[in-house]
Amino acid sequence: MGLALLLAPSAFCDTLEAEESASRPVILVIGDSLSAAYNMQTREAWPSLLQSRLNEDGYNWRVFNSSITGDTTEGGLARFPRLLERYQPGIVIIELGGNDGLRGLPLEVTRDNLESMVVAARQAGAEVLLLGIRIPPNYGSEYVARFEGMYPELAAEHGTRLVDFFMQDVALVPGMMQADGVHPNVEAQPVLLDNVWPELQPLLD
Repeated sequence: MGLALLLAPSAFCDTLEAEESASRPVILVIGDSLSAAYNMQTREAWPSLLQSRLNEDGYNWRVFNSSITGDTTEGGLARFPRLLERYQPGIVIIELGGNDGLRGLPLEVTRDNLESMVVAARQAGAEVLLLGIRIPPNYGSEYVARFEGMYPELAAEHGTRLVDFFMQDVALVPGMMQADGVHPNVEAQPVLLDNVWPELQPLLD
């Protein structure tokens, strides 16, 4: 007796849907609260908007958002191997480092963690898109310059694509930030997606 006859109609449909979903290539987003739908519905955050745009434009990719509020590059690196193994992404978007900078963590550690993630992703066969982050100037000009320089340096060294400033047209812009002045609000999410899209689109084909 065939498998279709052993399953109830709904279970059979679910099985086909799961198989179809599993066959689609994955975009893995690994980030912190800037990508984790902080203080909003999951469907309102830019990774969900990305999935909607991909669907509307006929791209067969599915987005898995593994962003955790408060995460650092150390936390991201610790869970990264399992994510690569489980989802086998074709594209990895790395949005991490902001919390490292805000905590004044050693730049060498942050850079090494980001680089380890880039290398691991490339070794797993994925293309990488780095999202550059900036921090307030009160951390000192030298620290700020070195922090912000990590992203273009890593992108150049490893041949990855780069969004120079992920929060462009959002940070410090009236009506785009939550009351804490740190996190983008719902209105900012389409802008964040528009910042990512020009560098992501060439990887989709």
